[in-house]
Amino acid sequence: MSQEQRAQDPSGLSSPPKPAVDAAAIMGKLRQWATELGFSQIGVADVDLSSAEAGLLAWLEAGFHGSMHYMQAHGLKRARPAELVPGTVRVITARMNYLPMAHSDGWMEVEWQRLNQPDLAAVSVYARGRDYHKVLRARLQTLAQKLADDIGPLGFRVFTDSAPVLEVELATRSGLGWRGKHTLLLSRQAGSFFFLGEIFIDLPLPVTEPETAHCGSCRACMDVCPTQAIVAERRVDARRCISYLTIEHDGPIPVEMRPLLGNRVYGCDDCQLICPWNKFAQRATLADFDSRPALNGPSLLGLWAWDESTFLRLTEGNPIRRIGHERWQRNLAVAMGNALASFPGNGLSPETRRALLEALQARLNATEGCSELLKEHILWALESAHG
Repeated sequence: MSQEQRAQDPSGLSSPPKPAVDAAAIMGKLRQWATELGFSQIGVADVDLSSAEAGLLAWLEAGFHGSMHYMQAHGLKRARPAELVPGTVRVITARMNYLPMAHSDGWMEVEWQRLNQPDLAAVSVYARGRDYHKVLRARLQTLAQKLADDIGPLGFRVFTDSAPVLEVELATRSGLGWRGKHTLLLSRQAGSFFFLGEIFIDLPLPVTEPETAHCGSCRACMDVCPTQAIVAERRVDARRCISYLTIEHDGPIPVEMRPLLGNRVYGCDDCQLICPWNKFAQRATLADFDSRPALNGPSLLGLWAWDESTFLRLTEGNPIRRIGHERWQRNLAVAMGNALASFPGNGLSPETRRALLEALQARLNATEGCSELLKEHILWALESAHG
């Protein structure tokens, strides 16, 4: 059985017994290879996450997962790596910075300014370049293969936000950072603008030491959240989270939540932008996360003009594509309604107001391409223009 076959084998990891290895030497090589592949840091976690099970169950029982039914379907398997992939004895955790290389030192102020320009569209920073699933998965696979080539047969399987895995919990236990009050992983060296990935292995590498929390009494992320989705420290009600509403949720956006979205059409970075630790956010070392021109400060009208073929072409290999054209336009309609509701404040010109109204009405009048879901949000946007 090849390494790739073992990585995909649903029965779990099944490499033969391993000879004694020099753990310190292996970790040194892993860190070197990881850096060469664009990762910022790696760690090693044990597979006993039993102490996290109660919190996971409480979160699910409260219904905070919303319509993400797969979260409940997988249940405690998320907290049991050796049950998800039998044979797993350790998890190599990795983080990769994604802040685009071209971002200047004043990038946070630029992001805040965009949120206050109602005719512009705010797209979460992580979603402006190549789909991180594709980038991280390929490089995690390469990292695991390098380890296998060095030590001999190795059972492994790689993940990045693609399976029932408690990523932040594993990253916390392996010393990549601590769980912030917004539930994201925080690092003193790099803030939170990074992706996480894991390699489940059947090699008992020594675990790395966890890091203590450094949020103190700060609650800036909780206070800034536009929808107050952070209902308690390290507890998010996804049903109120803008990232959930604009990405995961496939039905109508609740009416009471729509005005709170502002011009955010895909995700939300507010809790990260306000975090003091992100003054240390590091730039990506990979060009994959450079902002695509079409998503670099776009206007609502410009994005609204995309037909489905244009949407598919401009989001090829990008995470936005997975929500589809209909939900993309649903989100845009809400943002356009919020822009219209803000007129004449916040600098929206009469010409832009008229153009927004005409664009919405034209789509509503179109004989094709206006589903019931989209129609509902367009009508709401038009009504918003009249207070």
